[in-house]
Amino acid sequence: MKTIVSIIILALILSCTTGTDYKSRHPEKIGSSNIVRQDFKQILDHEGVIGSILVFDPQTGTYYSNDFSRCSYEFLPASTFKIPNSIIALETGVVENDSTLFKWDGEKRRLPEWEQDLTFRDAFRVSCVPCYQEIARKIGSKRMNEYLQKLAYGNMIVDSASIDFFWLEGESLISMDQQMDFLVRIYEGELPVSERTKKIIKRMMILEENSEYVFSGKTGWAVRNGNNTGWFVGYLEKHDEVYFIVTNIEPGEAFNMDLFSKIRTGISREAFKKLNII
Repeated sequence: MKTIVSIIILALILSCTTGTDYKSRHPEKIGSSNIVRQDFKQILDHEGVIGSILVFDPQTGTYYSNDFSRCSYEFLPASTFKIPNSIIALETGVVENDSTLFKWDGEKRRLPEWEQDLTFRDAFRVSCVPCYQEIARKIGSKRMNEYLQKLAYGNMIVDSASIDFFWLEGESLISMDQQMDFLVRIYEGELPVSERTKKIIKRMMILEENSEYVFSGKTGWAVRNGNNTGWFVGYLEKHDEVYFIVTNIEPGEAFNMDLFSKIRTGISREAFKKLNII
């Protein structure tokens, strides 16, 4: 009798849990297939980095990775946060559309491509930190927290003191699994935002478009406690199919850090090649 009661209580607890993973929200679409790809590790080894690549094929319900355990580890989101930050900016009216202009004030910036007037879309593309810090300050901590709760994006720690840097340093964290879930919800149109915002953010994320596929995504680079973490989050649309990818890497001991900013997108492309998607 005690066993039966325990099972019922457990079932009630599980039924009340609002999980944010894609499997729990779409059980009819997902299989239970996790496939370890050692060739993903070969890509990382070749580049002299450590980490994990996670690919999701919703057509078959299959996840591919060289290291599934790493997918639950949490890291600072860095500039991958420009995706939700852009969504919140559009929803609050802080930014009107992707052609809104950000005027350069003439002050020296860390990267030369930031030292110019930039449209919202270009600021996203070149990952202009000062532009997005301005956006975050205009949104404010109260509205930022309200929207982050609505969007269910990782575990962001935001207050008035950290409003313009919380995604770059501090205790805000997100895992690869959570990044994947957020990507899928963007693509599936499941975020509680306007259709207009959904269309604009998808348009802003496009990196390459040709007759064979459309490749979309965003990079990120965080430094926490002296450790460098690189991100790529995105998806590839090929005809009537879509494939999602999250890449998370750290430099190896002999790695040339001058190359770190260039390899995150390239590693993700290589993973799609290994799967014969491109």
